[in-house]
Amino acid sequence: MAKISSRGEIVETSGELPELGSKAPDFALRKADLSPVALADYAGTRLVLNIFPSIDTPTCAKSVRQFNERAAALPNTRVLCVSADLPFALGRFCGAEGIDNVETASVYRSPAFGRDYGVYMADGRLGGLLARAVVVVDEHGKVIHRELVPEIAQEPDYDAVIAAL
Repeated sequence: MAKISSRGEIVETSGELPELGSKAPDFALRKADLSPVALADYAGTRLVLNIFPSIDTPTCAKSVRQFNERAAALPNTRVLCVSADLPFALGRFCGAEGIDNVETASVYRSPAFGRDYGVYMADGRLGGLLARAVVVVDEHGKVIHRELVPEIAQEPDYDAVIAAL
């Protein structure tokens, strides 16, 4: 288990992020329109997994906006923003914000994602949600960058993600 903090409170996650160079764990999530999405849907492209607790918090919303601007402009790269929010909330946010360069997906039917990626927060006030993390997967399904943000209110290192791409 990894340890992060949430406003000073120590929180344990369900495990560790996938190792660099390892094959990214498969997933079966739901997009804003409730259609299924899996890792295989991104075969041949680079994938940024922007993982966070809830779109309805300032830092999570900012990360979606930032990735919409930064990583989405890179060639052969897609960004999937993943949270435990219902697909409707993710769709509402992106529609209201005019965000169309990233995709969103919910784990509401797929609790295995949090465990497989080591980001399920096992305890604390946000227990049951996902920790803030970024995992970058190359065209062959290998993990080429990973970051578990140590404080839940802190933004990920966008520059490190771009550099990995």
